[in-house]
Formats: sequence, structure tokens, C-alpha cells
Amino acid sequence: MENQQLIPQLGFGTYGRNGKEGIDAILCALETGYRHLDTAQTYDTEFETGEALRRSGIARREVFMTTKISTDNFGDGKLIPSLEKSLEAMRVDQVDLTLIHWPAPNGAIALEVYLSQIAEAQERGLTRLIGVSNFTIALLQQAEAIIGKGRIINNQFELNPLIQNKKLADYCQRNDILVTCYLPIARGTLSGDPVLSSIAGNHAATVEQVIIAFELAKGYCAIPTSSRAERIRSNFAAGKLQLKQEEIALIETLDRNQRTIDPDWGPDWD
Repeated sequence: MENQQLIPQLGFGTYGRNGKEGIDAILCALETGYRHLDTAQTYDTEFETGEALRRSGIARREVFMTTKISTDNFGDGKLIPSLEKSLEAMRVDQVDLTLIHWPAPNGAIALEVYLSQIAEAQERGLTRLIGVSNFTIALLQQAEAIIGKGRIINNQFELNPLIQNKKLADYCQRNDILVTCYLPIARGTLSGDPVLSSIAGNHAATVEQVIIAFELAKGYCAIPTSSRAERIRSNFAAGKLQLKQEEIALIETLDRNQRTIDPDWGPDWD
């Protein structure tokens, strides 16, 4: 997949990484080796993300930065000023990827209204790449019809062993749309799973490392987060873990379609 080469597969999520402790966690991630930071307007961590990058001394061009447009900023003429404000908070001239965070709640704003604005933001150079989050197959197809094939390079949605979203993930991969998994380790709820624990034992690894390695092996991008330095480093080490095909197949059997993030105003999931 061409787009798989554009985005570092293992990123650091910044949800909940607020204030001084948040800056310290993001800085720890950068020092550990993460070169992909994922933030959003609704996370209120854009300042922390930019500040950690500045303090790290790492060149801006070496770190892939993603933000997401809040549904509050979809109205006509609102999206671009909101992204400019995000850039100001991060103290950067451009982000690498900007995503539509959710489709408009209950379809209250037409897809054309906000997609045309994010496409214009890209044309203005405010963002290098554009994508979406929480988009279904139907919405992806509509987006392509509106702004053209190949413009949407990423779809970020909930994906971990308990909700593998195979239909949507397969569609994205067939259409060169990189899948990014949010809640990639299911908030640690799988630590006692016997299948994952057995595989972890085979590799002298943690269950969380096995889960991340599974997602990377599938060709997805994963963006785990933590406030704890040891967990930040442990998650990053999962990038070196190579699972066997039979282990991947075993993990695939854990799918329960067990969704955690499911607002009543959200899309009709695949």
C-alpha cells in the first residue's frame, strides 16, 4: 500500500495528555523514538503536542503530526480558521495530516460542506495530507465522489482484538486508505485474556505488545497512549515484535464486535 509508507505505523496518541504531565509524557514518547504524534481539537492537547516537540529539540520535519477537526467547526467558513488556530496552538506552519474527526452528528451538516473545506485547507498548504475518522464504507464512497479518488488517505476508527472491524478495514486496504486503530489496546482490558497471554509468554512480551504487533502485522497504524514512561517505552518496543501467522490467526478469532466508542449521534456502522 502506497499510503502505508506516508505515515509512521506506530504513533503516540495524546488524548488525556494534558498540562505539564501531558507534555512530559509526549516528550518521553519522542525521546523513546516515536515519530508520529496524534492530537485533535477536542483533545485540548494541541499546545502540549507542539510544546513537547519544541522541547525535544527534534526537527519538525522528522515528526509526523496529525490533528482532527471537531464537528463544531464544520459549518461553512469555519473549518479553515479552526485549523489555523490549531497550527497556532502547536506553533507549526503545517500539519502532516488533518482528519475529519467524526461525520457530522445525525448528518446535520452536509458532507460536501466540510469535505470541500478540508480539501481547500490542503490546497492552501495548511495540511500536507487529509483523511477522516469514524467513516463507514458508505461515507468513504460519498467522500470520494465529492473530492475525488485518492484524496482521503487515512481512516481512523476503533480497532483492537475485540472489535476488528474487518469489513471496513478490508475495504480501506483495498482502496489504499491506511487504517489507524484508536483504542488499539482496548484500554488494557485484555491483559488477562488466555489466548493473548499465551502468545505473550511465547515471546517474553506483554499482552499489550502482542496486540500492537498484531495491528502492525495487519498493515494498520496504531496510536497507543500512556502517562507512564515504562508503558510508553514498552508499547514502542512492540514495533520489533514479529508474530507468527498462526498467532495472528488466533488473535483474529477474538473478534467480538465489542465497540467502546458509540455515540447515539454517530454513523450507522458497517
